[in-house]
Amino acid sequence: MESITIGMDLGDKNNTVCVLDSQGNIVHKERIENTEESILKCMSKLGNATVAIEAGTHSPWISRLLTGIGQKVLVGNPRKLRSIWQSEKKDDMRDAEMLARIARFDPDLLYPIQHKSKEAQADMSLLHTREALIKQRSSLINHIRGTVKSFGTRIAGCSTESFHKQVLSQIPEELQSTLCHVLEIIETLTQQIKIFDKKIEVISQERYPETELLREIKGVGPITALAYILTLKDPHKFVRSRQVGSYIGLVPRRDQSGETDKQLHITKAGSPYLRKLLVNCAQYILGHFGEDCDLRRFGLRIASRGGKNAKRRAVVAVARKLSVLMHRLWKYGEIYDPLYMDNLKKIKKAA
Repeated sequence: MESITIGMDLGDKNNTVCVLDSQGNIVHKERIENTEESILKCMSKLGNATVAIEAGTHSPWISRLLTGIGQKVLVGNPRKLRSIWQSEKKDDMRDAEMLARIARFDPDLLYPIQHKSKEAQADMSLLHTREALIKQRSSLINHIRGTVKSFGTRIAGCSTESFHKQVLSQIPEELQSTLCHVLEIIETLTQQIKIFDKKIEVISQERYPETELLREIKGVGPITALAYILTLKDPHKFVRSRQVGSYIGLVPRRDQSGETDKQLHITKAGSPYLRKLLVNCAQYILGHFGEDCDLRRFGLRIASRGGKNAKRRAVVAVARKLSVLMHRLWKYGEIYDPLYMDNLKKIKKAA
């Protein structure tokens, strides 16, 4: 049977389909509803094919749907497909055609990604939902602080968890009838966040016991460990642990031409959520409560060099090194030694 390649530009309500034959000629164009029934009806009459789509909100379930009926699905990385989203003549049909032509010519140019399983996606949604609740709570706390400040009063510092208990007496009488309802919402959010924290602990123990290896590093908690496992999916897809830093977007971009080799900011590729968690862990490791370990010593050496943004560079460097260390612990099941390098030097001297 003649091989065909299909490009599908995904939309929220409708998808655009472009079909190429083995010679690269357009043999079919169609606009279909973005529903399971419409997609199956369209694809069933096209037979087995290679289907190229772009990663987005609907790509996880659509890729699983098409794979289930025997299609080879390539999920393109939208950050890499500049030929599509930087076009001067951009429309859905052209996007679908470009996806099909790139997949037919060289699938590697799509920089294809692999979506999580349905279960892993549901577990990751738990982390993202918790994050949304935290952002909402922070926004409401800032609202109360700002409102009270406009009346000439300042709320004393306190923990986020106890905010709803301690601040009512500090709110001016004119505002209490209004802001007390906001405090009730904050209390409810805090309770829900605690419930989510318990769920994350249970899921980690039952489904992802490898998170215990990562949590041996002081500063890495259950949320970071679970997000790391769910984002990377399989430790064996990285030949070297150093590749993880690039995958998460913690390595500098490069713009080299001739004798010019500029120093640039990090790429910020991969998951912004995981990258933020790792940076938070790095800040803890370098902070007042961080234990003495190789990671901390490494970061402090970078920070001690001085210069503009020295502390920020140190935090990013520690986050990158942390991601590499976590991968090594996960892949090889090694026991974490906080002062591994120091102990290794002592062993070499003794030898």
